[in-house]
Amino acid sequence: MGRYRIDQLSAYWLTAAGYFAVGLFALIVLLLLYESLPVLSEFSLVAMLTSANWDPAQNQFGFLPAIVGTVYVAVLAMAMGVPIALLAAIYIAEYATGRLKTVVSSFVDVLAAIPSVIFGLVALVVVVPFVGSYVSPVFGGSSAGVGIFTVSLVMAIVVTPFMISLTVESLEALPDELRESSLGVGATKFETIRHVLLRAAGPGIFSAILLGFGRVFGATIVPALLIGGQTQIPDSIFATGQTLPTLIVSDFGELMSLPLTQSALIFVGLMLVVVVWLFNFGAMLIRRRLKRRWQYQ
Repeated sequence: MGRYRIDQLSAYWLTAAGYFAVGLFALIVLLLLYESLPVLSEFSLVAMLTSANWDPAQNQFGFLPAIVGTVYVAVLAMAMGVPIALLAAIYIAEYATGRLKTVVSSFVDVLAAIPSVIFGLVALVVVVPFVGSYVSPVFGGSSAGVGIFTVSLVMAIVVTPFMISLTVESLEALPDELRESSLGVGATKFETIRHVLLRAAGPGIFSAILLGFGRVFGATIVPALLIGGQTQIPDSIFATGQTLPTLIVSDFGELMSLPLTQSALIFVGLMLVVVVWLFNFGAMLIRRRLKRRWQYQ
């Protein structure tokens, strides 16, 4: 009887926690929406999203440069980080053994635990001069080293350990029977990894990539240090720019006394929440479809 009551209480507690999480998310969205109403009532949403003019002192709130900068950074960072994370995870899960595997896994965990501000500070000393002096001239550009490419490169380094750890967990969670069955019919180890293990671990790998994207999309401190802070549409990947999170950081403190500007910046936060939610919701649907198509049971 006592165990039954404990099970009931646990079920009630978990249900309440789930509803609390949903309610908290809804409360945050409603609060951001309420605080965004002043700027939404004064200016057209389409005009703000498509305008390139950002001058709060003149009541010009064009979000397009920050939107473009955010997309550039997210796409470039994931393009650089995902292949490295996938290859490293395959090596750790399927090839590394014994003490070597322990050392490499520990190194990845340590990298994941380093605060992103440390990566930003190191990048200011090492990556910025390197990009400005060597990388940018190779592509015919002139840059001081700060800009879209530098932020993307550093953010790829920041998120790669997280994606490696989650991908390794997904691969190691697969039953050994999958490997043995594939190898038993004459497949090589590489063929087994490519055609069997990656498909079976596909939903987990997709979740790892999703986590990395969310971290890049909402990153603040690294872009604030390295992107240059210029609210303009970048004309190349080496140009300075702005992202949605850095737009809030750079302008919120000094312009809080301006109601419309404060409302506009809170609306930026609302956009971030909505975009991340839509991305996660779409990814959840895709994961379910992948599980049905790639299930190995």
